[in-house]
Amino acid sequence: MSILCTGSIAYDYLMSFPGYFKDHILPDQLDKLSLSFLVDQMVKQRGGTAPNIAYSLALLGDRPKVMGTVGEDFDEYRNWLESHGVDTTYVRVIPGKFTASFFENTDLSNAQIASFYTGAMANAAEISLHELAHDMPEMVVISPNDPKAMRQLSEECQEMGIPYLYDPSQQIVRVDPEDIRVGALGCESLFVNDYEYLLLQKHTGLTPRQILDKVKFMVVTLGEKGSTIYAEGREFSIAAAPVEHIADPTGVGDAFRGGFLRGYQLGLDWQTCGQMGSLAAAYCLEQSGPQCHAYTPAEFVARYRTCYDDQGKLDVLL
Repeated sequence: MSILCTGSIAYDYLMSFPGYFKDHILPDQLDKLSLSFLVDQMVKQRGGTAPNIAYSLALLGDRPKVMGTVGEDFDEYRNWLESHGVDTTYVRVIPGKFTASFFENTDLSNAQIASFYTGAMANAAEISLHELAHDMPEMVVISPNDPKAMRQLSEECQEMGIPYLYDPSQQIVRVDPEDIRVGALGCESLFVNDYEYLLLQKHTGLTPRQILDKVKFMVVTLGEKGSTIYAEGREFSIAAAPVEHIADPTGVGDAFRGGFLRGYQLGLDWQTCGQMGSLAAAYCLEQSGPQCHAYTPAEFVARYRTCYDDQGKLDVLL
């Protein structure tokens, strides 16, 4: 099954604050909120939801394609992705613009405050799936992107009969509720974390039953509590994979999606797919940055078998 990952393509500027944000927020003075945090560290990383997901897919032996818009500063990033097994044929450079940028500050409790500069991502709706007529994917991942592009991709997938994974994530607060309804009710699968799931219901008025009646499966990630997969009228509880240490939570959800999708692509059962997602997320959590983790399929399988019992199913990766 060929997978096309769409979504933001960005540079991440990750900062660390040696304290707790909550200590500097006065609940009764929120209308006057004005804060500045002096940070000790900052690193620039390659990021964006589409390449993050594709990167973990590639680590597990796939050759995923990425589609999106970038700025004139993308050459080094493109070369790096290609050298790591990600196909960037459908990444378009927008003249005169910079690649989107994510600025994130994380405190000692892993609470985060972030801002996102749109840049070339604002042109994402200029690319259409109709341009891929001779190279149509068998699944499309619609992850956070320019709102107009997310609606367009949802409608094109529905029109063309292409199954898609809908992952609105942080864009739930920005995308028009009707656009979220269109994406969520027409997708094959919906991926959200537990908080996003509540926001999605609040903004769209959809009930869990209305969603589950439409999708083939839904995955709700629960942080350190693991995740829950809803499929075939059942619930599958997935325990989080143990981590050696926590470095940075950025991109962990994207890594989960990449690991899960590789299992789904290979036709593995729901429990195994979820556990693959959990382990891929653990690898990411142990590094600072969404594409700084690395492993071979053999290393992944060996570590998986220290956490879970695949009964030999993951031999397909070797």
